[in-house]
This record gives sequence, C-alpha cells and structure tokens, in this order.
Amino acid sequence: MPLPANPEPRWRRLPEERPAQILKAALTEFGERGLAGARLDDIAKRAGLSKGTIYLYFPNKEELFREVVRYTVVSQIEESERQLGEVTGSATEALTLFMRTFWQFIRSSQFAPLFRLIHAEIHNYPDLARFYAEEVVTRRLRLIASIVARGVETGEFRDLDPTVAARMLTAPFVMHGLWCTHRECFSSVATETDDEVLEELMQFYLYAIRPSAANREHVVK
Repeated sequence: MPLPANPEPRWRRLPEERPAQILKAALTEFGERGLAGARLDDIAKRAGLSKGTIYLYFPNKEELFREVVRYTVVSQIEESERQLGEVTGSATEALTLFMRTFWQFIRSSQFAPLFRLIHAEIHNYPDLARFYAEEVVTRRLRLIASIVARGVETGEFRDLDPTVAARMLTAPFVMHGLWCTHRECFSSVATETDDEVLEELMQFYLYAIRPSAANREHVVK
C-alpha cells in the first residue's frame, strides 16, 4: 500500500492563521527567553513557519512584541470598553463587571509571561516601555477612573480621586493573581479558589470606596 503523501506545512495550509500562530509562539518564546534572548528563528520554528514568513507580517522583534501586547492585553481592554459601554445599570455594576473581566485575564495563561517581561526587561527598551505605558497602563487606568467618577457623581462612591482609586484597584488584583499562580508558596490563598479570592477582592475594594452610610447599609443586608 503506498504511503500517504506528506501533509503540506502549516504555513501553506492555513495562511489566514499565520499572524495568530506567530503571536502565540512569540508570547511563549518571549516568556521563556525574555525579549533579549528570544530569536525570530526560534519563534518561527515554534509556530511551524519559516523565518521569512514572519517578516511578511512583522519587520522586527520589537514590532512583533508590540503586536503581541495588542493581541493579548489591548484587545482585552477594548473588550472591556465595549462591554462597559453597553452597561445601563449602576456604576457599581459596571465596576463589578470590569473587576471580573480583569481577574479573568490576570488568571489566564497569557498574563504571567507578559508580566515577567514588563517588569524584568521593558526598562531596557524605552520605546517599548512608552508604548506599554500609553496603550495598556494609561488606557486601563482611564477606563477604571471613568467608572469611579460616574459612581462619585451618582453618590454610589465617596468623594475621591478617580485616578488614585484606579491605581488602588489594579495592584491588589495583580498581586493576588500572581499568588494564586504559585499557591504552594502563599498560604493565604492556598486553600481558596479563584472565585473566592475574587469575591474577597471585590468586597474589600467596594467597601473602601463606598460612602460610610452605604457601607453600614450593605453590612446590615
């Protein structure tokens, strides 16, 4: 019986999937080797493509990193902006939706390698650092601050600086997400599920920004 013909390489069979293949491979490679250590040759091999194919979509490693950030983080922020634009309820409901979506991203497989890259190497690439600050950090803080500001106007939240309140939300969520990734090292979350940790974070944060009277009413309920 004749042997079956060799299947075509993935880069020929699935041309419409090439950019996503490259970005997923790049995220893994960046996460394992860092920005400085990652090579386009290795990213191409991981994606099942030729190195030349990468250059059809991305001119260099720095632009590839930018697109990885857009593909993973910026797209998540855009989705949150879309979802929150459709929320017709209270600021508390909008903020709760954001916190759930943000936590889901933090607990995804995409977050940890990006976090390591940003905090370990990004300072060595000033242009990339500015890009990340503008496209991710500033944009996310602006989104949170807009929700908080609406809640201040409606009286749901106490009179506070929305930008400061936004910063105070992101840091605890990120740190708890990292602790949950390494539960064996952190006894405080070792026996809790992701949902339980999220509930604690949300209740703590909402209590901190509600007016005192609203908190008393909430506790009574």
